[in-house]
Amino acid sequence: MKKLLIVTFLLIASLKAEEITLTGTVVSDGQKMIGSRYMGYVKEVFVKLGDKVKREDDLYEMESAEFDIMKSQADLMLEQSKIVVEFWRKRLENINKRKEKLKSNKKFPMTDFDDLESQAENFTAMLESAQVMVEQASIKAKQMATIFNYLKMKAPSDGVVVQKNIKVGDMVMPGMLTIMLVDTESLEIDVSVSESIISRVHEGKRLAIEIPSIKYKTIGTIKAVIPDANPMTHKIKMRISFDRKDKNIFPGMYAKVTLN
Repeated sequence: MKKLLIVTFLLIASLKAEEITLTGTVVSDGQKMIGSRYMGYVKEVFVKLGDKVKREDDLYEMESAEFDIMKSQADLMLEQSKIVVEFWRKRLENINKRKEKLKSNKKFPMTDFDDLESQAENFTAMLESAQVMVEQASIKAKQMATIFNYLKMKAPSDGVVVQKNIKVGDMVMPGMLTIMLVDTESLEIDVSVSESIISRVHEGKRLAIEIPSIKYKTIGTIKAVIPDANPMTHKIKMRISFDRKDKNIFPGMYAKVTLN
């Protein structure tokens, strides 16, 4: 009986020895860094830290006085160029009518017809030039409309505001990080493992996950095995996907992963 207990104990101990507990961090697979494309002052901020936003919700708005002037100038240039096109189109139409009328007169002087032909060629050239101006002005107007849309920044996806670097009156520069959003629905666990146990991990492997702070346990799946950016650490990174269900799990939380 005593020998049986010893064998059972050793068997249990050997099984425990096969389990390796790793530590990891909950991260978001959907992190969005919102930056400004143009320089200007912040007119209004619609969100604060911790706010949950939906796609296309307004995040902040920049002052538009200078852009209003530029947009008005672009729209005015487009309208003026269209008027010029219409002017030369009508002139060319009238010349062509005079040419047809002159042709119907069998006794018309050739010099008059040549003069009308020359005028028609000039009007055609002016019309083509005006049409190019319309095209260029239309491109400029579209560019200004696009810029105007960027003055009110909207959320590119659902998420939670985890970083806000602006307030009303601040000057923002192109490329400056203004707001950071994370998607709390697409969560994963980031784990670093030693190269000595790399033979035990592979994509698709299922393993036990625990988030001690909320006493939540579940089963996850290795989504990716990634070489560490720093080769001196001799570590390999794993990304583990899991089902958060309806639990309050957020990026940055501590997690434990058990590898068999």
